Amino acid sequence: MPVRGYVFDAYGTLFDVHSIVEVGREITVDPQSLSATWRQKQLEYTWLRALMGQYEDFWTVTEAALRYAIRRLALTASEAQIRRLMDAYLSLACFPEVKAALEALAPRPRAILSNGSPRMLEAAVASSGLGAHLDHVLSVDAVKTYKPSPRVYALGPQALGVAAKELLFVSSNAWDVAGAKAFGYQVAWCNRTQAPEEELGVRADFMISRLDHRRRSGPPSSGEMITMKTTSCPHAAPGAR
Repeated sequence: MPVRGYVFDAYGTLFDVHSIVEVGREITVDPQSLSATWRQKQLEYTWLRALMGQYEDFWTVTEAALRYAIRRLALTASEAQIRRLMDAYLSLACFPEVKAALEALAPRPRAILSNGSPRMLEAAVASSGLGAHLDHVLSVDAVKTYKPSPRVYALGPQALGVAAKELLFVSSNAWDVAGAKAFGYQVAWCNRTQAPEEELGVRADFMISRLDHRRRSGPPSSGEMITMKTTSCPHAAPGAR
């Protein structure tokens, strides 16, 4: 199936959520642990709020997750330090290949579809200089729930005016890959950490390790998003897993 547009996850795919570690050094000698605990709890809170039907925007969720992480790791932080950590989310570094990869996909439409609040996404896109390479920046705030709700994934086809089966959804988060594939997108998993696949009964169409690991033309079936360093993900035979 030809690809007529691209939909990208933001956090972990375009933006490095762990680029906040330098700010984290203000309150801990192990900012990597703080970042990892913060991120995991941030995701857990989105899933729990979606299941409970208790939506709060991603800024609120992110601050709650940070405060939990500080307590969980027995750290001490002033309100000013918490504010600096939160503000770091407004200027996350993007991965080094992102700009060139997005630029190369023009003129087909390119969109972000993210859990991020509109304010957070606007700030991150502006600080990274990605705005010129994006046609849409879509937030779950429009439907007041979080990925992997089908209501979220429906925002992509609605905004681009293209059926999900003709869009390539790209994410570094395996659970997000599963949600997008279940909805009906073609999916590329940007597996930056060489993580194992989730056991959810759906698989990405392609696996890449960076966004610039792709060819410049042709639909996925003839090689797009595939290079020598990219792995196709055929479905396993019954009983093989």
